[in-house]
Amino acid sequence: MSNNTLVYPVYYRLVVRRHKTWHFTKGEPFINLFNAPWLEQEDLFSAFDTSMKKVANQLRLINNGKEGFYIADIKDKKYYYCGTEWKDVKNKLLELGIGRDDPM
Repeated sequence: MSNNTLVYPVYYRLVVRRHKTWHFTKGEPFINLFNAPWLEQEDLFSAFDTSMKKVANQLRLINNGKEGFYIADIKDKKYYYCGTEWKDVKNKLLELGIGRDDPM
């Protein structure tokens, strides 16, 4: 894995705010132990009883929707501002108990 690779649960969604627009990133499955079908983004949000619009509205309340990276926990309906740099996302995930500084 490269230094730019992040591994996190499917119910954590990485969202980027640029120029007054919310960009919901699409990840790639890292492991699929149950061989479950890969859901489209809208279906995934629906499976957790929310939508991208609802999440964007919640994210807008954090830092007044400042540009940068955000994490949405769509399972527990928790929302986090990470910062403006890619490393800020990794640091926030570590703070949330996801990942390790050195996985090896």
